Amino acid sequence: MMLNKLFPALVGITLFVFTIGLSLFYIEGQFALLSLSLASFLTFSGAILFVGLLLLSKRLSNTDANSTKVASVTHRGRWKKVFIIFSMVMGSFAFLGISHYAANSISMRWDVTEAKQHTLSKNTIDFISSLTTEVQLTAFYVGMPPKYLQDLFNEYERLSAGLISTQIIDPIENISFAAKFGNVLSANERKVIVQAGDVRKDVDFTDEPLTEEKLTNTIARASRSPRQVYFLSGHGEYSISNEDNLGLSTFKQLLADNNMQSKPLMLGITQSIPEDCDVLIIAGPRTELTQQEETLIVDYLSSGGNALFLIEQTLVTTPDKPLTAEQQQLNPSLNGIINQWGLNVQPDVVVDLTNHIGNDVGSPATKNYQKHKAITEGLDYTFYVRPRSIRVLEQRRPNIKLAAIALTTSKDQSWAETNRHLDIQFNPGIDTPGPVPISYVVLEQHPAKPSAQDKELSKPLNTRMIVFTDADFLTNIYINQYSNAQMGLNVVNWLAELDYQVFLSSKAVKVERLDLTSKQKRQVVVILFLLPFFFGIAGLVVWLRSRAK
Repeated sequence: MMLNKLFPALVGITLFVFTIGLSLFYIEGQFALLSLSLASFLTFSGAILFVGLLLLSKRLSNTDANSTKVASVTHRGRWKKVFIIFSMVMGSFAFLGISHYAANSISMRWDVTEAKQHTLSKNTIDFISSLTTEVQLTAFYVGMPPKYLQDLFNEYERLSAGLISTQIIDPIENISFAAKFGNVLSANERKVIVQAGDVRKDVDFTDEPLTEEKLTNTIARASRSPRQVYFLSGHGEYSISNEDNLGLSTFKQLLADNNMQSKPLMLGITQSIPEDCDVLIIAGPRTELTQQEETLIVDYLSSGGNALFLIEQTLVTTPDKPLTAEQQQLNPSLNGIINQWGLNVQPDVVVDLTNHIGNDVGSPATKNYQKHKAITEGLDYTFYVRPRSIRVLEQRRPNIKLAAIALTTSKDQSWAETNRHLDIQFNPGIDTPGPVPISYVVLEQHPAKPSAQDKELSKPLNTRMIVFTDADFLTNIYINQYSNAQMGLNVVNWLAELDYQVFLSSKAVKVERLDLTSKQKRQVVVILFLLPFFFGIAGLVVWLRSRAK
């Protein structure tokens, strides 16, 4: 009678000892049943005790010749319990096997890290999915490569549908292979070589970890044809070589990261716009352009050129300090060019009393964008320093399409202030009420013309033009705030007629990792498996004991 009561507990303990023995074999990574070890002892002991309990249960049932019909039912019930226990053990092993197979074959993933450090950004995923050429990533790393590098390469391979292949090479152990790339690597040098066709780009990550942004930007430069951007100079424009607060050196680097090379252009010397110019940028000229320069730009645009105009602010003062005639001529509107495409920049200052940066109501911040997939989709706030308003001219060519890009947010608390003496007060009929447009996009579709040689219609060249009434938002001091950089890259990307998303350099994320050895990983798996298995066995014992009563 006592044995019948203890039977469920004995079976549970026996199965637990047997499972512990197998788990120790798994943790050590080798199965040696005949070895003199704790794992062998527990496995053998559990198996022998389990078989012994089964035989003992059968012998006790056979020696009871005077058992009644109820005893026969109890005997069958005991075997039923043993069958249930055995089924649960087999079910547990089946679950472990199925879950292990699913973990290695199903691509669905969940990144629970705070910074999503194991997940590629949407820009990168969209870019990889748009690849049409094969890309080879070869990392040179002396010694054991870090886990993050392997994970990063695996993600690029997984998402590229076979177009991206990766390998990590130790150049010291594979000197002959490294020599194919013409590299002489020291033990401290680490780099990734990106190859797309005949184009090769290198990424050095010797001093800091390789980031997704660096790798994606390099793949973009290697797999896409470059674009040439020219910045007009000679009139006091913001300079791409200036690294001070009011320079555009950061913007130039962002363009380079997106495979767009920047060069200065002084029309007064060259007397022409280069044929390889994909985008002409006029960034805040302080003085007027000559008539000849304006004519060159108009001819360039009329023949299908693309340009970005960044018009600087109208100078303001106080009543006791009137502007001189020379000061009033500074920061020209360039309306002599822009008017021909249906826009007119006004001599005013856009103010917003509710949405502005700092204490300057003349620096409006906005998320009020017109829908434009390539330019404004996904943008956060952008802000502008003393922008002007833009009006649309009624008299314009019918094939010109216009659309505002950014407008002030507030309707009742923003307007275009015409008073240049800092007397900020809305005057109906004089000032332009909000929302006030401070940027416009222009698209002029030119008709196809017959080719001079075969008289077939050539592909029409469309003029793309964007006008902002501020250039400060792209200077070094402001470009990395809010979505200013993204706006600047988006507009140049659209003007250059590129078909891939631009990439920004993000701030470094502190990566905190728990690197485990293979044995430690198996220990974690065993713990995660044994805990529910232990509680399952305990619950089964309690249930069987309650049934026995």
